Amino acid sequence: MLKQRHQVFVGLLSCLDAVVITAAAGAAWITRNILNSGGPFAGDWHTSLWPLPLAVQIPVTIVCLIIFRLYRPRRDRAFYNELLQIIKAGGLATVFTIAVLFALADPFLSDPGSKQQIGLFAAYVIVFMSLHRYTFRTILRVVRRRGWNLRHAAIIGTGRLGQIAVDTLRRNSWTGLNVLYMISHHNSTRRTELHGLPVRGGLDDMEKTLEEHPVDAVYLALPGSHSQLLPELLSRLDRFTVDVRVIPDVNPRYTPFSMNISELDGMPILSCRESPLEGLGGWAKRGLDIVGSLAGITIFALPMLAIAIAIRLTSDGPIIFRQDRLSLGGHRFKIYKFRTMYHVQDEQSGALAAAAAASDDNPDDGEIGDWTRRNDDRVTPVGRWLRATSLDELPQLFNVLVGEMSLVGPRPERPELVGKFRHDWRGYMLRQHVKAGMTGWAQVNGLRGQTSLRKRLQYDLFYIRNWSFLFDVRILWMTIYKGFVNPNAH
Repeated sequence: MLKQRHQVFVGLLSCLDAVVITAAAGAAWITRNILNSGGPFAGDWHTSLWPLPLAVQIPVTIVCLIIFRLYRPRRDRAFYNELLQIIKAGGLATVFTIAVLFALADPFLSDPGSKQQIGLFAAYVIVFMSLHRYTFRTILRVVRRRGWNLRHAAIIGTGRLGQIAVDTLRRNSWTGLNVLYMISHHNSTRRTELHGLPVRGGLDDMEKTLEEHPVDAVYLALPGSHSQLLPELLSRLDRFTVDVRVIPDVNPRYTPFSMNISELDGMPILSCRESPLEGLGGWAKRGLDIVGSLAGITIFALPMLAIAIAIRLTSDGPIIFRQDRLSLGGHRFKIYKFRTMYHVQDEQSGALAAAAAASDDNPDDGEIGDWTRRNDDRVTPVGRWLRATSLDELPQLFNVLVGEMSLVGPRPERPELVGKFRHDWRGYMLRQHVKAGMTGWAQVNGLRGQTSLRKRLQYDLFYIRNWSFLFDVRILWMTIYKGFVNPNAH
């Protein structure tokens, strides 16, 4: 019955996809006409849109969606992963469309604007398909939260991991996965109830339990001490038509990033500490950095010139302060700031002294050896204002432009302090899995200047664990919305 419902679901979804593909092809044709002739319907639709081009685009695109498994039921798949597959499918569909039309010697390809139209189609089909699938997913979430379109599941494992699995599936009710019962990871058990769910025996009774109480999916949540049972259980579950999911016994405390599973010659590999900015996400973030830094340099060019003149007129010394900091992968670079002090002491000895005095409530970001304090007489009047408004950080736009920093990320720290904090603070080096930033999740939540290092580290790790392109945009917006004034600066 479940398989039949899935076939109906796939049929409905493919029909909706065909409508979306048609809309994308039509939008590409109209856009081409507007760009080339000024009228949306000025082109010859008999050769440019129908019958052959569209008759090729629809089946080819649907085949590509199938290739990238976009019709497989994966209720626990994040939309970000689905979006990546849509982009791949759209790109492949464009290549296949050109190949098929070329093989058929279709006159459409001889049209001077055909390449433009195909390029527009590729862009529109990705955008339209993403919006369509997101809307479809949202509707399904609402339906599932109301108790419809559910799939029933069983959890094998009644230890800590099994209870975490129950809590996680309950918390994410949008998946429509309803846990009916649990099975103990011991051969037998006297326990009859756990976490509000019935415990239907142990592993000795597993087959009988699944036959008497059928489910659609089984989650294997075995403790690490019972991992040797996994091959046997997978073999026994082959006798059933259930979907099987294995939950590894890896404490989230030691896996701060989203885990990814890959395969090498049939060997599964679980990546626990891979940078979240690998692949398309990293390219998108770099694009935002380039556009944002160029825009910032343009907007703040005159203010930066005025600040430079003010520094030169009010105190001796260089306009720009340079200091070694660490960024992605422990890469050492020179950070740029407007100089805010009368004198700059030796960086190496000062940093070591600061590290020796480090405590939970010490700040970790300063431009001199010792951390600054309120009413510090080493800070110039202009420098005090620059620090209070964070305008002394503006030269870092050039660090961002050349790729040494990012607009958003954990604030960079001196190598000497990193050498100390990596031993004093668990997880501190995880900050080096992303580029250092001009602003960050900790900073927009008020953790700037003389604030708790522990809290800042917690916010930095939260940012890394939950990174997304939209999260970066949100932080940039909060930085602008809350202004540049830093009440903790001195």
